[in-house]
Amino acid sequence: MPAPENETRLDEAALASLLSSGTGWTRKGNALTKTFTFKGFKGAVSFVNRVAEAANAANHHPDIHLEAYKTVRVVLTTHIAHGITDADVALAKKIDELERAPLG
Repeated sequence: MPAPENETRLDEAALASLLSSGTGWTRKGNALTKTFTFKGFKGAVSFVNRVAEAANAANHHPDIHLEAYKTVRVVLTTHIAHGITDADVALAKKIDELERAPLG
């Protein structure tokens, strides 16, 4: 089964825009990564759960690391493409929206 189109190609302009946007995403090798810090454990876990829901909805699953009880590090890469794809950039933008959204 071929990979979805957004997992096989990369819009370099969209990636450059994300990386230069000042939102904290960085490129580390074949992945995008960002660290988020919350007031405490509950906020960090809530964010992890919201990221998990968005990832499931997009059928694109990042590595999510809960560190030091209130810090969440997200790593995005597309394993089938061995690198960053449009799916990673789109999910990074969605994750930024989730960070800004009030808990509800």
